[in-house]
Amino acid sequence: MTLSDLRKLTVKKHLRIRFALSNGMECVVNEHGIAQVPALRAVPTFNLEEELRGAGSFVVEPVEIGEKDKGKSKTRSYTRDEMTALTAAGFGAEAAHDEHDD
Repeated sequence: MTLSDLRKLTVKKHLRIRFALSNGMECVVNEHGIAQVPALRAVPTFNLEEELRGAGSFVVEPVEIGEKDKGKSKTRSYTRDEMTALTAAGFGAEAAHDEHDD
């Protein structure tokens, strides 16, 4: 699982994904696929891709995109294995479709 995989998933499924960094900060990948570290106040001394490799838990929060979605948001925690499976499942049909187009 890479940062790119998380970005694609957040855009496709309208999610916000959070994971802790080794320095105590938190990274948020928003529904637009943008990875942010809200507490960052200077040039970072870390690489988000490397920090993601060390992340063990993730918090996934659906983003309400319309009136019909109000009240449906349920934040859920995932382990690394569950998140890897979620990103793989999110692209499984898309990958099969791409192969079939040839």
